[in-house]
Formats: sequence, structure tokens, C-alpha cells
Amino acid sequence: MSNQSLALVAYGPISRGQWKLQHAIPRPIRPDEALVRLVASGVCRADIHIGDAATEGNTNPGIYYPRILGHEGSGFVEEVGSAVTSVKMNDPVITSFASCGECYNCDDDHPAYCIDGFEHNFVGEKEMYSASSNGDFDIAASFFGQSSFAKMAIVKARSLVNVSGLGVTNEELRLFAPLGCGIQTGAGAMTTIADVKPNQDVAILGVGGVGQSAIMAAAMRQCRTIIAIDHTRSRLELAKSLGATHTIQTSDPNIDLVAEVLKITGQRGVHVSLDTSGVQKLAKASWDFVRCLGKVLQVGLAKPLDKWDISMADHMNSGKQIIGCVQGDAIPQNYIREMIGWYKAGKLPVEKIVNFYPVEEYHRAFQDMEDGKTIKPILVWNDSCQSKI
Repeated sequence: MSNQSLALVAYGPISRGQWKLQHAIPRPIRPDEALVRLVASGVCRADIHIGDAATEGNTNPGIYYPRILGHEGSGFVEEVGSAVTSVKMNDPVITSFASCGECYNCDDDHPAYCIDGFEHNFVGEKEMYSASSNGDFDIAASFFGQSSFAKMAIVKARSLVNVSGLGVTNEELRLFAPLGCGIQTGAGAMTTIADVKPNQDVAILGVGGVGQSAIMAAAMRQCRTIIAIDHTRSRLELAKSLGATHTIQTSDPNIDLVAEVLKITGQRGVHVSLDTSGVQKLAKASWDFVRCLGKVLQVGLAKPLDKWDISMADHMNSGKQIIGCVQGDAIPQNYIREMIGWYKAGKLPVEKIVNFYPVEEYHRAFQDMEDGKTIKPILVWNDSCQSKI
């Protein structure tokens, strides 16, 4: 079987029309890798943010071209490296983030906080794919250890989750493509990092893919009050269908967000707040409406250099915790299988937040996500996919 397949290659920012769906040939796999034939690829905003950055004057080592992005995928193993023991040929797999497996955080079962996580996930590796059978391997990949915007993806073993033996159908395998990042991040924030309880009140700021997943998990944990906060009415309506007990629309200029949350919670404030927006004003408000001894979880970044000030006396006397949230602090090989169990038990209805698109319609998928028409787009790799180049 030929390994030549389609890939969505970024030659520059997508806003400049520099992404192309084309044929790409993967280099031979290494001992710690597998070749995966993807059936579906979830789209995360990180793919767009990284892939729409200009290189002029940008010193971020994770910004360069040409490269293949994508970091949420599902498919079947086609080839296995000599050192890989977690999967075998034809196993169904889901892809997730990368980690070194050797630092003290990985050794303590916190791979999401891998000391070298930026290098393994955002920098990736050059010289991995070729646009021609006679050409050099001049296209970079290994974004999050996988680059799932390629039908034939080279995936690091530590980014592979074997889901064989769980009774996953082909249709479910496509549906589960986003489990390895966005859904894992939101659900893990509630169940692992915050470990919410039935008698607790929570607020989620920004109800895109991560936020809606957090709402599903909070509802599964039977939280007493689940407040969804967003500027888009349609997202808030969806949040209600997934378990939100209250909604606040921030597009109303007269809204006093802190006062509204305190009103809903009888002036007590929430036990847990998760900010997925990264908007400085909202992040600071979340600290203000969390009750004493509560937890403020931060996962969003609108502007990486943003910060907000808190009085040291207020912080000390409140007992509040501010916690950085990455990938739900999950061990993907365990947590993704657990999420599949929740889905099959009707507790994690991820089908309500996704829409499927043929990979050829990636522009529409990205735009629908930007416009709020789709929470979580999934690109489908069909055998009949044809290059547009």
C-alpha cells in the first residue's frame, strides 16, 4: 500500500490563503512512532492561532512554515515502530498531546505539565513529509506529536491512545476524534483538577468546545449550580441543553458579571470558576466571584502577555486558589478510555457539540467555528478524497 496521501499543509497564515490540501508522503517512521491512517481530525482553535501567525518579526520557535498542523485525530494503525508496544497493526486509536515521559512531572503522572511540553507539542519537527516522491522531506509536522491534518499521520507513541476492546464503532471513532484535546481539557478541568462535587456551584466563562465539555462534566458530577457565561446566545442555549442551570450573556453592555453570579449563588459565589476565554477582564471577574477557598482555573489565552493584578492581602485572606489548567491534567491513555465509557453510558453527549465536514471543505469548517455556527468541527478523511492542487 502506498503511503502517499492528502495533507492540509500550511505554507503561511491561513488568512493570506496559504493553506493547501495536497498530496504528501511521510518519511519512514522511527522506533518510537506509528503510522496512523486517520478517519477524522478535530479542529481546535490552537491550530488556527498557530497556523495564522506571520513569521515576520516573530521570534516564537513554534511559528514557521511549511508545516502540517492538527492535534485531534482518530483512525487505525498502519505501521508500528520497533519500540512501540502500546498498539499493533489495525488497532483503532485516538491521538492526544505529546510529552517527554522522562521529566519529574511525567514521572509523577502529570504529562500535561511536561517540562519540555512546548517543544514536544508546539515546535514539532521539520523534514517529515515530502510533496513529491522524488523530493526532499521538506514539510514539518509532529505538532502535538501527531499533526493530524494528514490522512497518513506519523504519531509519537506517547500521543497514541489504543481504544481497541471498547466496542467503538467506525461512526463512533470519527465522533471521538476531538477527545484528545478540547473535550479532554474541559472535562478534565472539572473532574480531575477541580474534582467538583454534587453540592457545588461552578461557572464556565466561554462555552466553546472546552467550555461545553466542562459543562457536560459538571452536569455528570451533579453540580448544584452550573453557570454558562458567553457573548453568543446560541452557545448559551446549547449549554442549557447540556446541563447549564443558568446563563449570562456578556454581550449586554449593562451586565455586571460579578453581581449576576453572586445573585445566582445567593451572594456566596461559586466554588469553581473555569475561564476558557482568556479575556483579561473576564479572568479577573472570575476571581472576584469565586467564594473564599474556591478555585479559579485558567485555560484560555486571548493575549499571551495579558495579566491581572490581585491584592496580596485579598488573596491571602480569601484562601482562593488560582490554578493553571492544561489538558485537564489528564493521562490520555486512561482518561480518553474513561470518557468513552461516559459517552456510552449517556453521560457525555459529545455528538451535540460537533459537526462533520469533508476535509475538502476545511475553509467552511474553520469559518463556521469562527462564526459560532459550529462548536467543534470534525474533518472527515474519505477514501475518495481528491487533491485540489
